Amino acid sequence: MPISIFGKQEIDLNEEKQINQMKLLAIDMIDNAKSGHPGIVLSSGEILYQLYANHLRILPKNPTFFNRDRFVLSCGHASSLLYSCLFMAGYDITLDDLKKFRQIDSITPGHPELNVTPGVDMTTGPLGQGIATSVGMAIAEKYLHEKFNPVDFNIYCLVSDGDMMEGISYEAMSLAGHLKLDNLIVLYDSNNMSLDGKLGLSYSDNMELRCNASKWKYYCVEDITTLNSAIEQAKSINQPVLIEVKTILGRGSKLENTNTVHGKPLEKDDISQLKEKFGLRDVPFSISQDTIEQFRDKIYNRVKGIEEEFNTKVNNLKEKDKEILNKIINKDYKLNIDNFIYDMPNEEKESPRDTSYKIINYASDNNINILGGSADLFSSCKNYIENGGVFYKDDYTGKNIYFGIREHLMGAILNGISLCGLTSYGSTFLSFSDYMVEPIRLSAMMNLKTIYIFTHDSISVGEDGPTHEPIEQLSKLRITPNVDVFRPCDVNEVIGSYKTILEKENGPSVLCLSRNKLPILSTSKANDVIYGGYTLLDYPSNIRGILISSGEEVHLALDVAKKLQVKGINLRVVSMPNLKRFLNQDDEYIDNVLPVEIRKIVIEAGVKDLWNCLVYNTKNIISIDTFGASGKKEDVYEKYGFDIETLSEKIEKLLK
Repeated sequence: MPISIFGKQEIDLNEEKQINQMKLLAIDMIDNAKSGHPGIVLSSGEILYQLYANHLRILPKNPTFFNRDRFVLSCGHASSLLYSCLFMAGYDITLDDLKKFRQIDSITPGHPELNVTPGVDMTTGPLGQGIATSVGMAIAEKYLHEKFNPVDFNIYCLVSDGDMMEGISYEAMSLAGHLKLDNLIVLYDSNNMSLDGKLGLSYSDNMELRCNASKWKYYCVEDITTLNSAIEQAKSINQPVLIEVKTILGRGSKLENTNTVHGKPLEKDDISQLKEKFGLRDVPFSISQDTIEQFRDKIYNRVKGIEEEFNTKVNNLKEKDKEILNKIINKDYKLNIDNFIYDMPNEEKESPRDTSYKIINYASDNNINILGGSADLFSSCKNYIENGGVFYKDDYTGKNIYFGIREHLMGAILNGISLCGLTSYGSTFLSFSDYMVEPIRLSAMMNLKTIYIFTHDSISVGEDGPTHEPIEQLSKLRITPNVDVFRPCDVNEVIGSYKTILEKENGPSVLCLSRNKLPILSTSKANDVIYGGYTLLDYPSNIRGILISSGEEVHLALDVAKKLQVKGINLRVVSMPNLKRFLNQDDEYIDNVLPVEIRKIVIEAGVKDLWNCLVYNTKNIISIDTFGASGKKEDVYEKYGFDIETLSEKIEKLLK
C-alpha cells in the first residue's frame, strides 16, 4: 500500500461543521425521498467540501461563467451530496428544492442533469461516462487556451470504484495520459465496496501501477486531512493526476463499510445517532445559517474578481478573436456553408463520404470552433482536416484528434468538447456505432451540438462481411429521442444534410454515408433535405405506387422505377434522408408526398420495423432481417434480393 506523501493537517471546527452540515442535509434528502445512495454521501463529503471550499474557480451567482473550473460527478449516484454542496455554496437552489429530491419535475433529480440544476456541468449516471467526458473538456480547454489565451480552466472529476471498473475509464486514462492533459484532476473515492459486496469479489487492480502505465501522476491520500494539500500539489503537475482517497463507505453509519449502505436509505435511528455524533440537531433539514454563510464567504473571498479579470482579457483581444470567442462563450453554434462551391467530377459520380470530406474541410477552414477526429479511420471515413494540424501533446492547436481505436471514448470526448462551447465531430463505421450508444444517448439528453459521421452504411460493404455490414444500427439511431439522423443518397443530399446540421442551434446529428461512388442525381434537392423526405421522381398521372428509400438504396429504387415504367407501371420515388424530420412535417406536406390512396413500398437494406410508421403492411417493406455476408457487392445484393431484377419482380407482384 503506497504511503501518502502529505503530512497530517488539522481541520478546524468551522470546516468540520460545514462538512457535517453538507453530509446530513444529503442524508435528509435521501430519507425524505425514501430513495438514494447514503454510502457515498458519508464517504465523499470531505472530498466535495475541499474542492468547493478551496479549489474550484466558480461563481455560484453566475453558474455558467465560461472560464469557471468544471466539476464532473462521474459517480452520479452521489447527486444528493452534490445538491447539498451547491445549495450551501450559494447556487440558486433552495431548501425546498432539496426536499423535492428525486420527485417529479424538481431541479434535484435522482442523477445530475445538465440545464436542470444550477452548478451541474454534465448529465451523469452511467458509470465511466463522467471521467471520459472530462477528457473531452480537458481537450477543449487546451485547444481554446491556445487559440484564446484568456481561456484557462481546470477540470475536476469525482469517480467511484464503479467508474474505474468500466472499460471506458481505461480508454479515457490511456488517451489523457498520452496527450499530457495536465488540466485534468480526478479524485477517486476508493472505499473497497460495491453494491453487491466487497470490491475484492470482482476487482483488484493496482491503481498506482495503472496510473504509471497510463502516464498519469498518482497520489494516495490515506488521511482525509491531507486531501487539500494533495489537490494543491496536483495543480502544478504537468500531466493528468489521479488522487486515490482511501475512504469508508457509509462512514459513521451503523452500516458503515458494508454493501448494504450503498443504495438503501438509512433507518431513522441510524440518522439520529449520526446527527448526535456530528453535533447537529435531530430535526430533518435543520440548518445553521452561520455555518452556511461561512462556507459561502470562503468561496466568495477566494474567487472574487475572476469574472472581471476574464472579461477584461477578452475585451483586450483583437476584434475578430473577441467576436469568435464570444460566440463560443454564448454557445452560438450556428454555422453556414452557403458559400461552399462544389466542383462536379467529370464522371458525375461521387461517394457521399468524399462529399462529406469536402464540406467538413470547408466548414472547418472557415470556423475555429469546430473540432473533432476519427477512431483510427481518417483514411476510410474521410474526415481529416487538411489544413487543421494534429491535436497532440506538443501542439494543442490542431483540429484533428487521433482518438485511436476507442469508439466509446470518442463519443464521450465529443460530448466534453461540445459542453465547452465547440461543435464536435467524430467518425467510424456505422456498424461500430454500437460502441457509442451511451455517449450518443447522453448527447441527446444534454442537447449537445455533436456530429457523428458514420460511413460504410450498407451491406454493400461486401467483402468485409457481416461484422462490418450494419443492419439494425440505423433504426436504433433513428428511434433515439432528439437524435437527427441523415442518410443522404448523393452529393446534393450530403450538402443539404450538412447545411441543416450546421445551421441548427443544438442537438446531436448523425450522418450515415456510403463509401461507394453514387450518381449525382439531377432531381435530388439539397434544400429539401430539411423536410426529411421529398419526391425525387414522379409522373403526371396513373401513379401505381410509391417507392420510399434512403441513401444508396434510392438509386436501386430509381432503377426499378425506370425498368417498370417501360412496362407501363408508373412509380413515384421518394427519397427519405431523414425519417424523423419527415414525420414531424404537417399533414398537408406528408399527404402531398405520400398520398393515402396510393400504395407505398419501402426499399432499405436494414431491419424493417421502423418503417411501419409509413407502411402498414409489412409485405410492402423490402428489408433485411438477418446479418449480411462476405462477398462482392453485387453478389451480396443478389443474395438478399437487392439486385434490380429481383426487386423489380417483387414490386411488380406487390402491385398486382
